[in-house]
Amino acid sequence: MSEALLRSLVWLDYRLAILFLVSLPIVLLIWAFVRRVEPIQRLLIIYWRVSSLLAITVYLMIGGFPFSFLTSILARVLIPISLWFWVDLNEEIDDQRRSSLKLVFTSWRWATSIYCVLGVLASLPFLQCAFSQATFATPFCQVWLEAPYGFRNVLHPKPNNEGFLGFIGIVGLIIYLLYFGYFVFFRLGKQGRTAVEQ
Repeated sequence: MSEALLRSLVWLDYRLAILFLVSLPIVLLIWAFVRRVEPIQRLLIIYWRVSSLLAITVYLMIGGFPFSFLTSILARVLIPISLWFWVDLNEEIDDQRRSSLKLVFTSWRWATSIYCVLGVLASLPFLQCAFSQATFATPFCQVWLEAPYGFRNVLHPKPNNEGFLGFIGIVGLIIYLLYFGYFVFFRLGKQGRTAVEQ
């Protein structure tokens, strides 16, 4: 595959991620709050907690950490799980009367799940970027860092701040892993697939 084609596909992936994983969930969350549809609100709040790993990944990529390719794939695995895992929320959403919000939310949930699964499959060849510093330094891997650097230039325009932003990514990842560990080892055994604490 040519470098130009790879670059265009990578940028397409980032654009789709902004659409499916950022813009639409924000609109849906606001819509659910306005309509006071609590099951959709709760599921979207869970989604935002889980998908925060993508934001952490952006900061890790800015910091130049090769293992950011692992966190990127992990985020794409966890997002569909978070959207379908909760039995009680799935039942409550199914029981909602037909509405444009329910239709758009259900369509987004399916589209996001399909996008994430395809994204995981497409990202598998790039796993080698996580395990070899030499491979990480090649254009094959570095093309994935262009969008995070663009994000940095817009939101964090101070020059030579990659190390500090990478540090923020590491701190975010540690907090994320602690919370995820707490959920897996304590809450999951107690609550199972029920989202609402009893």
